[in-house]
Amino acid sequence: MNSSDPRQAPQRLLAGAVDLSSLASPRPAPAAPPPGGGAPAAGSGVAVIDVTEATFQSEVLERSLQTPVVIDFWAEWCGPCKQLSPVLEKLAQEGGGSWVLAKIDVDANPQLAGAFQVQSIPMVVAVVGGRPVDAFQGVQPESTLRQWIGQLIQAAGGEPPEVPTDPQLVAAETALESGDLDGAETAFSRYLADNPGDDAARSGLAQVKLLRRIGDADIEAAMAKSAADPDDVPSALLAADALVVSGQADVAYERLIALIARSAGDQRDTVRKHLLELFSIASPEDPVVNKARRRLSAVLF
Repeated sequence: MNSSDPRQAPQRLLAGAVDLSSLASPRPAPAAPPPGGGAPAAGSGVAVIDVTEATFQSEVLERSLQTPVVIDFWAEWCGPCKQLSPVLEKLAQEGGGSWVLAKIDVDANPQLAGAFQVQSIPMVVAVVGGRPVDAFQGVQPESTLRQWIGQLIQAAGGEPPEVPTDPQLVAAETALESGDLDGAETAFSRYLADNPGDDAARSGLAQVKLLRRIGDADIEAAMAKSAADPDDVPSALLAADALVVSGQADVAYERLIALIARSAGDQRDTVRKHLLELFSIASPEDPVVNKARRRLSAVLF
């Protein structure tokens, strides 16, 4: 069994391929848990539990009839697991019992790992109503995990919990909105040091850099020079910045991709990095960005 590469996008899995028949006893779940035992109701405050093969039915299958359960398959030797697990635990605590995180050590529970066809860890499986409904492998940013868990709770018929925004991130966004670029850059950078890969913070920092670049620049001259000489890299980059600010990101992306296709060496790499930074300003789900990423991949590979 291998740990997955955290640099790769998580692989979504087909939950329907999982056979839990060998793990569940053929008994119906009780209508209500007996006093002092059994699975607690949603909102009970239980957030994180360690699950073994002996407790799987009661702690996962029966509990999931009342509350969504997210299984975190991990191992002590797995580096990426040590990145993902603390984030999941943090979100589970914030959820206040609206969902439960069940941690399963694959080395100590090989039957469970086999039943879920765990080939690479970390692997995360959502269980609702006694059956797996979604799963993925690999490390994801906190913002993506929040969205995934919110969708899981809604699909299970509940309301996603109100999750407080990190005060440091709020301070960074407030500074950006007020035009305090120095303060915003410092705050976003500090937040990213503790939350690497957070999409909102990466977007904010990219916006700061963008505003700095166009702040004192002669935009009209750059646009004119870029139109006259599309291969002039400095003017092309500044013109792309201006297009993004004016709401024409799709045009900016296409121009830079075309320039990458005509360039080579360090020049090509400079334009590529600039384009990726512009991508990070938008939402990861932005269809314009996704289309441009596909075009960029076609040019590069």
